[in-house]
Amino acid sequence: MDLGSVAGISLSLILLGTAMALGVGIAPYLDVPSILITVGGSITSLLIAYKMESMKKFFTYFMIAFKPQTFDVPGLIKKLVDYSTQARRDGILSLEQQSNQEENEFLKRGLNMAIDGAEPDSIRDLLETDMDRTLERHKDNAGIFDTWAAFAGSYGMLGTLIGLVAMLLNMSDPASIGPAMAVALLTTFYGSFVGNVVGSPIANILKVRAADEALVKLLIIEGIMSIQAGDNPRALEAKLLTFLPPNQRVSQFE
Repeated sequence: MDLGSVAGISLSLILLGTAMALGVGIAPYLDVPSILITVGGSITSLLIAYKMESMKKFFTYFMIAFKPQTFDVPGLIKKLVDYSTQARRDGILSLEQQSNQEENEFLKRGLNMAIDGAEPDSIRDLLETDMDRTLERHKDNAGIFDTWAAFAGSYGMLGTLIGLVAMLLNMSDPASIGPAMAVALLTTFYGSFVGNVVGSPIANILKVRAADEALVKLLIIEGIMSIQAGDNPRALEAKLLTFLPPNQRVSQFE
């Protein structure tokens, strides 16, 4: 689990809950009509705005924010440098066994193309297309949460208007003013909660996860192209280490 994401949303809930509890308590903030208008309404709009296959994976995308795919970038660099050393010594065909056992499907696809003697431009074009399309899909998935945040805010305002209309129509009955005003205010509260605690933060971290994956794939592309070109393993390592922050750049040749 990603500690930052878990701690962030947990602290948000704790701080908001504590603030409400220190005021009038949490119970007054639990209003079923407001939840139905804001949360339920925004989800129905998502069903209209996105394909059903995307919505079926809504919770899968949600969990990626808290339990992302991890990448051992230093280990990947070492592997590519080792492949380069072996290919330079024994020929690129000697990597066939390693390629068949490779767990990273993107790296495996690129290695197989290089071993099969595909043109460098063809390899780069195919892998870059794969990378770009994957990045676009991930951004589209993150966009669901951006859209949810926007819809929730809009439904919050819609609920406010519903509550105000109900209040104005019953001004002669003081007992009905309070509940109507509660709906008016709490829908705005729920809209802001969904947008700023869940929707927008989840969308942003999913975009960060997508960028991390794209960076790893770009590193793999550069490694495969250098292996096929027969570059010096030291030169390849120097190139790939630039993908890491300066304090993590450790050469295996030193």
